[in-house]
Amino acid sequence: MSRIDESRPFIPVGIAVLTVSDTRTLADDRSGDVLVQRLGDAGHRLAHRAIVPDDRAAIQAQVRAWVADGAVDVVITTGGTGFTGRDVTPEALEPLFDKRMDGFSWVFHQISFAKIGTSTVQSRATAGLIGTTYVFCLPGSPGACKDAWDGILALQLDMRHRPCNFVEIMPRLDEHLRRGAGSPHAKA
Repeated sequence: MSRIDESRPFIPVGIAVLTVSDTRTLADDRSGDVLVQRLGDAGHRLAHRAIVPDDRAAIQAQVRAWVADGAVDVVITTGGTGFTGRDVTPEALEPLFDKRMDGFSWVFHQISFAKIGTSTVQSRATAGLIGTTYVFCLPGSPGACKDAWDGILALQLDMRHRPCNFVEIMPRLDEHLRRGAGSPHAKA
């Protein structure tokens, strides 16, 4: 069963929050605010925050810049995971993934189903690894951001979480790069 091992140290990570929206500004970005508040309350560092339009090139450019930034360990996007014509976050970022994290989507939908029922099928939440940076693509609703943070990310981004967590494997994320597989997205 999962638990927090208080004998282990908490290690803060650098997290960048990207809101994907044609209409939001920092003044009314409730989903971004939820993520910034929760990551700060957990003891992590907000490395960057930005808003980009629902545009593949703009999303990719911002995420690539953050992946190249040594201060960013994790990128969390919010918005653009639905089915409307402007929802392109998965299309923008999944091609950049060196490794997909299929379990994230599955667990997110399980948590979401318990709260909103079958409406969860309207989300294409996804996650993966670009180089050595974790990338999580969340829906644009504050509730979905709370569910993803509280139910998955708060635990997996806590070094004390047992039996395992994302933080403890960070030093080994570049093993595939060092073996010569290479990634055009890896941090220098």
